[in-house]
This record gives sequence, C-alpha cells and structure tokens, in this order.
Amino acid sequence: MSYTLTVGGLRCHVISDGHQLSDGGGFFGLVPRVLWEPVIRPDERNRIPVALRSLLIESDAGLILVDTGQGDKLGEREYRRLGMSPRRERLIGEMRSLGFEPEDVATVLFTHLHGDHAGGATRWSEQENPASPLLPTFPNARYLVQRLELADATFPNERTRGTYFPQNWQPLQAAGVLDVVDGDQRLATGVGTETVPGHTGSIQAVWLENGGESLLFLGDTCSWAAHLERLAWVPAFDIYPMQSIEGKRRLRAKAQERESLLVFQHDGQVVTARLAAGERGPTVQPEIIEDGWGIVTGAG
Repeated sequence: MSYTLTVGGLRCHVISDGHQLSDGGGFFGLVPRVLWEPVIRPDERNRIPVALRSLLIESDAGLILVDTGQGDKLGEREYRRLGMSPRRERLIGEMRSLGFEPEDVATVLFTHLHGDHAGGATRWSEQENPASPLLPTFPNARYLVQRLELADATFPNERTRGTYFPQNWQPLQAAGVLDVVDGDQRLATGVGTETVPGHTGSIQAVWLENGGESLLFLGDTCSWAAHLERLAWVPAFDIYPMQSIEGKRRLRAKAQERESLLVFQHDGQVVTARLAAGERGPTVQPEIIEDGWGIVTGAG
C-alpha cells in the first residue's frame, strides 16, 4: 500500500517492500513483553509484523528513493522464515503503480546498509537465477552511503555480521555508482539528511522542508512510534543504546518545534503521525494507521 504526501510544494510517496515477521524482543529490547504487548499483539511465536517502507521523493534533483527493502534475492526458505510474500518486485511494483520505472530514479539514499534497507539495491541479471551476475536495480541512479556505515558493513564484528551482506553494495562499487559521503547532506531543494548515531554509527534520517511545512522520515533512528514516547524502550538491534536515546530525544524536539509529519519505516501500525504535548512529554498522534496483521488502512 502506497501513500502520496505533500510537503509545501514537494511531493513524495511512502511505498513498501511488504511486511516481514520479527521477534518482538528485537524491537523492544529489555522491555518485558507484558509492557510492550499492548502496543502490538505478537503471534504464538512472539513475532510481530514489521513494515518495510521506503520514501520516494519527487525533487528538483530528480527522483530520490530512500532505502530499497529486502529486495528479490532471498531464497524461498528465507522468505518463509521472515513470513514474507515470495512475490517478486514488491517495491518496484508499487513504484510502477505510481507511474515510475526503476530507470527513473536519480538517487538512492541508504539510511544504512542492513539487509532490510539495502537488499533491493541489486538484482540478478537473469531473473530467478542466483548464479547470474548482480546488477544495480536502479540503473541510472547514484547510490549514497555514509563513509562510516560502509566501513562498518565492510568490516563487521560478531554482533553485526548477520545484518550486513556484501552482495547488496559490492556490485554498486564494481559498477562505479556508489558514492561515499560524510555527515549531513543536502540532496535537493528542501531535502536533506541528518546523521543520528544509535542504531548504527552513522544512520541517517531524512528531512523534507518546503513552504513552511516539514516531514521527517525516521528510518531506524526510531523504528516504532512507541519508541518516540518511551525513549528508554531501546531496540535490541541498536548498537549504541545511549546514543539511540539521545538521538530520538533530539529528533523529537525538532519535530515538535517544526510541527513535522513523521513517517515510521517499520511500525506495523502507525505509518504517519504528528507530535502533541502531553502530561508526561510529547505524545504521538497517528494520522495514517494500518492493522499490522490485516494490513487494513485507516485514519487515526
């Protein structure tokens, strides 16, 4: 399901590579299930539905795609383990429903290089043939990654080795289309990034600002809306927990000051929201919601 949003004169689209199932403890860390279960009901195996959203931005620098989902390179066994549909071209299919082709994308921005964010960046040159060479999925695009993120992905440690997969970015290097950047970036008029260490050492959030309006694509700087209200609920996936807390605190303050529309990348229920003042601090007020298990859209 895709959603078209406007930020002043900027137009963007929340598109999806589908949903996967993940252990609830991964996203809620040390928080006991009895506390987080009211937020999202897990299944009998303690799994919760996790969205794989990307942001497609129509800018004066061309079409910008933020993250690429899991992509089509996983085997049937892996898709079953993740509870994902084996249907191919999920993300590309949503782009096409909006009138865009992979060739139209000018820039692909990686918030970071974990498999569920970078997997769709490359594809087999022969569909359904894992032995064929890997090619960039978006053939006319430049791909942007933070220097520290690429270093962490290239030289992973015991904890991160299972989240970084070279086949997602090495073919881009070989093709000469991977651009390495340092720090916050201006991608186009009204489109920029902010590095917010926590989940990884240089993960990026994306800001859109135009005509006095603002949108914040949070990515894994804040995976679920509940994390923005309860800063201590740090996902087990976050490599630097205290930096994760402070990063969310900083983003939350900016978003509240700017009255920004928030877009959550992984929340199985809240797609977009805004912040409102509450007795114990800012509260999340959903605007677009989904039923994480039935994938039914509605207005909050």
